[in-house]
Amino acid sequence: MIKTRLVIVALLAAILTSSGCGYALAGRGSYLPAYIKTIGLPLFTNNTPVFDVERKITQKVSAELIGRGRYTVKPDRTGVDALLTGEIMSISYAPTAFNQQQQATRYSVTLVAKIEFRDLKTDKVLWSNPGMAFSEQYDVSSIVGQATDAATFLGQNVNALERLASEFARAVISAILESF
Repeated sequence: MIKTRLVIVALLAAILTSSGCGYALAGRGSYLPAYIKTIGLPLFTNNTPVFDVERKITQKVSAELIGRGRYTVKPDRTGVDALLTGEIMSISYAPTAFNQQQQATRYSVTLVAKIEFRDLKTDKVLWSNPGMAFSEQYDVSSIVGQATDAATFLGQNVNALERLASEFARAVISAILESF
């Protein structure tokens, strides 16, 4: 009995410490062709009335790509190995929770974008999503019996959009690099 346990422990230790087991840290792998070193990332197109959201989303996507440490990111469409383009199709806000006075206390902001990642050497689309949707929720602070302060509401709205942009960028780059 003790010998069997020792053998099992020894086998498990050998398996866990052996090199080349095929595991890698999540978020660090890449299934892209080895020749892709420079990625063009022009400013996303904004089809919404939300001011400057295209800059924020593009910056977050660029930072996520650079954070992976393998690629040079340029705002150009030419002179690059691959091209990542995006079009922000819509951004919507909807109340999701209410207080006893039927005032909204929580909102959801949803972004829908069309994304395409193209290998320019082969002129093939490596990954695309024509309707990638992401949502983020935020609470609205208010004092009972008083209207919500507009500055507080807009501040929470901006913070939620910032979080949404970060999560959206992480999901896009993970999908492209890890083929999920």
